[in-house]
Amino acid sequence: MKKPSSKIREEIARLQEQLRAAETREAERIGRLALKAGLGEIEIEEAVLLSAFEDLAGRFRAGGGKSIGKKNAAAGRSASDATAALASGADAGGDHEA
Repeated sequence: MKKPSSKIREEIARLQEQLRAAETREAERIGRLALKAGLGEIEIEEAVLLSAFEDLAGRFRAGGGKSIGKKNAAAGRSASDATAALASGADAGGDHEA
């Protein structure tokens, strides 16, 4: 038996709310980690920061930064790697900031 369109719309709305909540949790988690790593104190353009985050995500997707089972050790290592990558990016684009 097929669902009426009103039920499908209700389900879509419910799923969109779940997606917003999940994205908020993920953003807060990543934001907390970025602040712990000292990224809040670095003056850097958003484009450069986004590029560094994309590079970091690519390394983890490729399996270069596994953190399962070694949460604290991997988190400390990846945070310092991210800070180093961002620092080098800041040096490259530092003259754009006032």
